Amino acid sequence: MGVKRNAILGILTIAAFVGCGLLANAEAQETPQPAEALIDYDGFVGLSSELAAYRQARLVGLETFNAMKAEPGTILLDTRSAEAFHMGHIEGAVNVNFSDFTDAKLAAALGDKTTRILIYCNNNFSDNTAPVMLKRMELALNVPTFINLYGYGYENIYELNGAHSIKDADVHWVSDWPEIALAPTVQQN
Repeated sequence: MGVKRNAILGILTIAAFVGCGLLANAEAQETPQPAEALIDYDGFVGLSSELAAYRQARLVGLETFNAMKAEPGTILLDTRSAEAFHMGHIEGAVNVNFSDFTDAKLAAALGDKTTRILIYCNNNFSDNTAPVMLKRMELALNVPTFINLYGYGYENIYELNGAHSIKDADVHWVSDWPEIALAPTVQQN
């Protein structure tokens, strides 16, 4: 009886191992594998490198920027947050938050891909006060804005060059909250 019992226990043990293996295999097949992320870092870096000289040639001073802004068919685009935009922006700007860029939203705001687009960001202003707190230079919003607009097919882009004060009359700064826009800040970078 002992040999028979040991044989049965051996067979049951083997069956249990085989069953566990089959169950684990079935669960692995049922568990969906994560899809590849729709992110192309190398493509972004390549586009950035490709655009370096092009972007440099599209930097314009405030006087030229204002002259271009006054011409029909030109759109002044502010890609900061809606809150920062309402606290203050250059007169005539339209706001599309950078993180909301899609083909549809850009088409709705900018229209034809040949439209001349002017861009600026916090780092174009020397005030370092809300709503234009300075960012680290290498992370200024103008750079990814320019690259992304170009990547979406908008190639007629010009970027404000230099740092100016929002108090400079030539900047044409407007605000929905003027008491906040020009208030000093204690925030440090």
